[in-house]
This record gives sequence, structure tokens and C-alpha cells, in this order.
Amino acid sequence: MAARRRDHPDLADSRRGMIPGFDPDCPDFAENPWPAYAALRALPGLPLMPGFDGHIASRFADVRAIAMDRRMVRSAAAFAPPDEVRRLQIAGNFHDMPFHERFVQTSMLEIDGPDHDRLRKAVFPFFTKTRLESLRGFITGWVGDALDRLIPQGRIDFIADLAAHLPGQVIGHLIGTDPAMAPQMTIWSDEVVSYFDINRTAAKKARAEEATRLFHDLLQDLYTARKAQPRDDLMSVMIGAESEGLLTHDELISTIMQILHAGHGSTIDVLGSGLHALLVNPDQMALLRADPALMPTAVQEMFRFAAPLPFFHRYAAQDLTICGQDWPKGTKFGLLYASANRDPQAFDAPDRFDITRKPNVHLAFGTGPHVCLGNNLARLNMEILFTALLQRCTDIALDGPVIWKTGLQAHGPTSLPIRLG
Repeated sequence: MAARRRDHPDLADSRRGMIPGFDPDCPDFAENPWPAYAALRALPGLPLMPGFDGHIASRFADVRAIAMDRRMVRSAAAFAPPDEVRRLQIAGNFHDMPFHERFVQTSMLEIDGPDHDRLRKAVFPFFTKTRLESLRGFITGWVGDALDRLIPQGRIDFIADLAAHLPGQVIGHLIGTDPAMAPQMTIWSDEVVSYFDINRTAAKKARAEEATRLFHDLLQDLYTARKAQPRDDLMSVMIGAESEGLLTHDELISTIMQILHAGHGSTIDVLGSGLHALLVNPDQMALLRADPALMPTAVQEMFRFAAPLPFFHRYAAQDLTICGQDWPKGTKFGLLYASANRDPQAFDAPDRFDITRKPNVHLAFGTGPHVCLGNNLARLNMEILFTALLQRCTDIALDGPVIWKTGLQAHGPTSLPIRLG
């Protein structure tokens, strides 16, 4: 970790000075960020985070208000002239990345207004509960085969041996990629997504650009194959939308790439943090075993309790008043969804893991125009995996130290050793 801090010493030092314990690069924060988030919520207004060059919203009401407001946008291109957009791009070290700039920085996640709504509309039919229900058999079969192989081992790393593989297999099946490519796509997605964290090193930049190029090549080959012989998969549907003029070819590749990026990592993280919550709250695991009908609310609580995507940003596209203050156009805001989900003003006993919690209107999927498109798929994966795991293993216990991801961009264990009986 010391090497990472030396890359940006001023940034790390300024973040630690903002709130004691608020150092996203520190393993202690990664394991237990909640006291630092509580201290942030206690500060008045929306404090400025040095190094991020923006104001931090950590309370539920503030985060929700900013996320819901269409005057708040993801990209400076929605309000700033091209030269200012370029200046911000260079300041954030998002320049000199031809593939990343073409397919990641212009994805559905990074644009606003009518273009965002148009792209979202093109893929939305594939992510309804009804459409995703057709994946239940595939997911159930994959999970069953995986558990057949893993349970006899007795001891596994839940992340490396199981959770890290499921989302990639499911999303790849949905899109139409070769199942054998799922592990490699997971690595590429990690390399692309990690570059959105605050600490952007030259090495991370190179990996993100190369991963984007390789993703493009893979999806272009799949495009060519499905153009010649369509199937019942997302690539074939998107080719049809392209033919109807609903999106350009670059938008097609970018949108599918973003679904891969956004859908796999966050699901892996919440699978890990969800199981960890059950393991350290054995009364809740026993309750879930006794009443499997609680699985949907249990999954909902897993997302609230430890949001897998803790942090996103917005810009004010115009002069505005929000959260009790006036802000000029161009003001940058950081939204701490993970902190908002532990706000005692929004949730009773927010630090208690309660699988019966109702209502549970959390912000782990975001809200407003950019609410997570794949939230139903993530829930389906979790419900099937945890149902099978609890049915087939009468005893599940921690069996070694848990290692957690550092940074603000994601939260979840990278290693979760467990014993299965």
C-alpha cells in the first residue's frame, strides 16, 4: 500500500486530513469504512474533498436529491464547451487513451439527456424481470455444477473459486460471448473499472486502455458472427437496433462493453460482502435457513448494508440551489451511496444487518436517470446462488483472514476463505 500512496502523496494526505480514518487507499478503511462515513455525515453542508476537486454528499437525503435532479449530469460535455471538456479530461488523466475515450468515456453511463435515454431504451427490454427470468435455468445449472465441484473440497475461497466466475458467465451468456472467455473478460473489466477510482496511475492507465482495445476486438468479432447468423442474445438484438437507426455502431460496442463492465464486478463484490454479513451475523443466517422465503429481502439488505459501488460523481449543468446551498454551474459532486445507506436519518439501526428489513429503499443501485440497469439480474444471481449454497451446505464458516478492496470505486472482499460442511 505504501507504493500506491507514493504515487499521489498529497491526495492521500489531504483525504486523511479531511476526516480521521478517511483514507480509501488504507486496508483498515477498506475493511471498515463506516466510522469515517459517519464522521462525514456529521459535517455541515457538503464538504470539499481535496484532490477530488468536488463536494462530498454523504447523507441519504443529499445523495438522493443530487442523483434524482436532471440538472445534475455525469459528463461535463452536457454543459461545457469542448475546450473546457478537454481541459477537464486532461486534468483527470483521461486523455491519450484512444479506445478508452471512444468506447468507455462515451458509454451510456457517462452521457446524459436524450442520448442517454435513447441508448437505455434500446437495451432495457433485455433487462426486465420477465426477460431475465429466462436465465434462471442457466444460472441454476451453472451454480449447481460449480457446487458439485467445490463442496467436496471442504475449504474454498468464495471469491476466487465461485463468486468471481458467476457474473461473467451469466452476462456472457446474455450477450452471446464464448463461455471460455468469461474469466478473461472479468480481468479486463476490473482493469477498465479500476481506472475510475481517485488514484489513477500510469500503470492503471495503460492497463485500462489495453483492456478496452481487447474488449473492442472481441465484441467486433462477435458482431461479425451475429450479423451473419443471429441468435437469441443481446448482440443480435443490438444489431437489429443498429439497423433501425436507433444507435450507431460505436454506441453498440460501447453499450455492450459497459454492460460487461458494470454488471460483473459489482455483483462479485456484493456476493462476497453479502456472504460475509451472513457469516458474522449467524442469527441472520439461521433465520434465512429456517425461512428461505426471506431470500429476496435478505438480498436487498445485502446491497444496503455494504453497497458494492460506494461512490459516483455528478456535475451541476447550470447554476442551481440544492441541499440548502447555491452552487455555480460546473460544480462537481461526489455521491457516497455506501454512506447514505447507513444514514440513521433514513434507516432504523442502520449498522445492524437485518434480513427482514422493510421498507428498504436503499441507494445501492443509484436512483434517477442513471439508476442501475442490471439490478434485477444482480438480484437473480444472488438469490439463486445463496439459495443453493444454504440448501446444500449445513455448515458454512469463515476459515481465514478476509481481504477487502481498497479505493472508493468498489467495496467488497478480494479473498473470503470459507469452510463448507
